[in-house]
Amino acid sequence: MNPLENRRFLLQRRPHGTPQRDDFHLETGAVPAAPQGGMVVRNHFISLDPAQRGWMDDAPSYMPPIALGDAVRATTVGTVHESRNPDFAVGDWVLGLNAIEDYSVVTPGGFTSKIDVSIVDSPSRYLSAVGAVGLTAYFGLTDAASPRAGETLLVTGAAGAVGSMVGQIGKILGLRVIGIAGGAEKCRRLVQDYGFDMAIDYKDAHGAKPVDALSAEIAAAAPQGVDIMFENVGGDVMDAVLMNLALHARVVLCGLISEYNAPEKIGIRNLWQVIVKQATIKGFLIAGYVPRFAEGGAAVAQWIGEGRLRVDEDIQHGLENAYDAFMRLFTGANTGKLVLAVE
Repeated sequence: MNPLENRRFLLQRRPHGTPQRDDFHLETGAVPAAPQGGMVVRNHFISLDPAQRGWMDDAPSYMPPIALGDAVRATTVGTVHESRNPDFAVGDWVLGLNAIEDYSVVTPGGFTSKIDVSIVDSPSRYLSAVGAVGLTAYFGLTDAASPRAGETLLVTGAAGAVGSMVGQIGKILGLRVIGIAGGAEKCRRLVQDYGFDMAIDYKDAHGAKPVDALSAEIAAAAPQGVDIMFENVGGDVMDAVLMNLALHARVVLCGLISEYNAPEKIGIRNLWQVIVKQATIKGFLIAGYVPRFAEGGAAVAQWIGEGRLRVDEDIQHGLENAYDAFMRLFTGANTGKLVLAVE
């Protein structure tokens, strides 16, 4: 990286289905100046998340679409490069909602906050264990799902950054935990590395298993039904789990990654089971828990310190590799929280 240049990963065309390399452009320009009352942050680590795919569409969401020609929005960890804000000094480590770029302009009233990197083994942990990923897992299960010891928790996308933490927190809370993931290696990790009670592979030699076949495997693993469904995937996987809900089950809808790149949205065919089982579905966004972040961060940090919670990161290197790194989310190649290290 040339410290006098600013590389920016721009959205130049809205993806139709799976994002293509030509949907983006890596632009190189001058390092921006800090605005009055604001600052410029040099990004060191950038979070790559499925939600960014949704922000690329010109469709209603909880955040406005990324404008064409703008850098792709992302949560970043970095240091203050230039400051015209009395609350931030040059060299301070900060966490904020910025973009996939070397340097980000931060205006007054933004989401940027100081972080203490001395309490973690890497600043990237603020994008995983003690950041939005860890807090999503913590509050999504402990609060949104209202778990009770002895219940059965099923996590889809279980080998992902959020899913793997949800399952481990479930074990800490005394739940029986089943994970669904794609491929034998991911299923092995769920049981051996993360302590899940069981893992179900939604794939076979021919690709994704039919809904009926996957549903039968879930029924065998949870003969009394699934009390809590922590949903990250949607599509056929969600349909298979819906056929196995226990009476008064709770479904926490955290993500629908199988749908994000689908030009035609499939939807859920077995939603009627929510009526049959008198279940509830709750949409979950971590943004609603900002006032409680300190509480969640302290709990997660304590469990990590006690060796009860393992958090893996998949760190890819080089802003010039942003497209290839981002696509790991949709090929299943990532092995933990996906982070881009800026170099």
